[in-house]
Amino acid sequence: MRFLIRDRDSKFTGSFDAVFTSEGIEPLKIPAQCPRANALAERWVLTARAECTDRMLIAGQRRLRVVLEEYAIHYNSGRPHRSLDLRAPDDDPDVITFPVPLDRIRRRQILGGLISQYGPAA
Repeated sequence: MRFLIRDRDSKFTGSFDAVFTSEGIEPLKIPAQCPRANALAERWVLTARAECTDRMLIAGQRRLRVVLEEYAIHYNSGRPHRSLDLRAPDDDPDVITFPVPLDRIRRRQILGGLISQYGPAA
């Protein structure tokens, strides 16, 4: 990581920035009075917490990284988004999807069954 983009909350003190600076990461503040400047990141954090991390016990940074990496893959390739007409961000927008017969649906469990993805069976 090269940058840490953060808001101007008073809980982020100089010592907070010093920790990241010592690791070679430059903390950047979002512009003052611009609530939409960090909206995408805030929304992703809210969704990841609500659908994933708040529902599991995570012991350690290593496990957290594994869980968030697997959730990010699900979020970008398997999770439908309303703003994208129920497509995932990684879906090809030029492909037309057809209804799948109900007897040919496959369920794939993610994060130990916390999340299920459904798709056509092979």
